[in-house]
Amino acid sequence: QVQLVESGGGLVQAGGSLRLSCAASGGGFSTYTMGWFRQAPGKEREFVAQIRRLGGTTYYADSVKGRFTMSRDTAKKTVYLQMNSVKHEDTAVYYCNAESPVGRGYWGQGTQVTVSS
Repeated sequence: QVQLVESGGGLVQAGGSLRLSCAASGGGFSTYTMGWFRQAPGKEREFVAQIRRLGGTTYYADSVKGRFTMSRDTAKKTVYLQMNSVKHEDTAVYYCNAESPVGRGYWGQGTQVTVSS
């Protein structure tokens, strides 16, 4: 089992940058596929980015491609989401997700990102 704690959210101006972190505790971090999702008020939770457990291949939603970068530091059991050129529509609660090799999923508590115009 893994526990996830997000941090780094806050208020940022449109066009600015922010880096989110997700620290994992528990065993097997290197075997998990990690992802970021977000949920804006009144909307469903949506996929943002993913980094695969094998090979570290990354995938991004079209809405953030070219602006956001996801990375992982296995030694620190942490994944990051570098958010550049943020837009008002990036405002949401951002959640970290871990998926085990057998498909079991875990979620963090979320961190709020608010983009001001």
